[in-house]
Amino acid sequence: MTNSAFTPRVFSGIQPSGGLTLGNYLGAIKRFVSMQEEAYETIYCMVDLHAITVWQDPAKLRHNTRELAAGFIASGISPDKSILINQSQVPEHAQLAWIFNCVARMGWMQRMTQFKDKAGKNAQNASLGLFGYPALMAADILIYHATHVPVGDDQKQHLELTRDIAIKFNHDYGVDFFPITEPVIEGAATRVMSLRDGSKKMSKSDASDASRINMTDDADTIAKKIRKAKTDPDALPSEAKGLDDRPEARNLVNIYAALADISVDQVLAEHGGAQFGSFKPALADLAVAKLAPISTEMARLMDDPAEIDRILARGAEQAREITAPILKQTYDIVGMVGG
Repeated sequence: MTNSAFTPRVFSGIQPSGGLTLGNYLGAIKRFVSMQEEAYETIYCMVDLHAITVWQDPAKLRHNTRELAAGFIASGISPDKSILINQSQVPEHAQLAWIFNCVARMGWMQRMTQFKDKAGKNAQNASLGLFGYPALMAADILIYHATHVPVGDDQKQHLELTRDIAIKFNHDYGVDFFPITEPVIEGAATRVMSLRDGSKKMSKSDASDASRINMTDDADTIAKKIRKAKTDPDALPSEAKGLDDRPEARNLVNIYAALADISVDQVLAEHGGAQFGSFKPALADLAVAKLAPISTEMARLMDDPAEIDRILARGAEQAREITAPILKQTYDIVGMVGG
């Protein structure tokens, strides 16, 4: 069975670990919004089970999950066009993950670079969940028979593991049950860098708040951070290759391109030869126009957490209409009585 035999369906998720940034928006959420208008069923998730692979304060986890949901909705993800869920309300994710724990091999998990990065020298003290969570990520995707997943560069290895698990399951049980999910990687700013150091990824964990634009920042803060962003003394080039070895310049041009929905070449055709003294105000105006309405709407939604909870509960009901039959068939294939 080829992927063409499956309903075209997109799944993706973000951890509710607090501090949604411009990097999350341009690298993921903006693409999620546009995929709603394409020929896919779309399911978007706050992966709260993944978040607890490292200890979370329960009150903060609840707040961060709702804030992420507010960020999704304020950015344009419509509960009427997409299924919007938090992972823990759809138990089939965790149930399929156990099956996949038994399909995936230890060697596959040990090759995961993200575990090595997060566990560091204290791997023996890391949680079993942190080691095994790529199997849960595979279950997140395959419990929907998702055919496409929009991913950043840092998640490509986990999607390859998802494909390996699907192939091994199908082979071991002599079925064509799980699709071989395709990655969707595109966009001018899929990797947004720090405003203080163009060689580092924009991160909510950076000690300097000036290094990032938070999706909760108001218009004045957004403009101020862009005006103070690190640059170099040279004018903007007229073509993209002129951005080589100019990481800060490249980052700001990429951000402009992504916010304006145009190519880097189009940005440089318009602004090539300009100094940053004129380009940064233009970028600040664009960023405020695109992002300030999102932060305003997020604040409004966070004033009514009960409404967010209702949206997520409704999303879980919709999700389980897909996941429950797929889990039942999986259990039957594996040989579970009652499956």
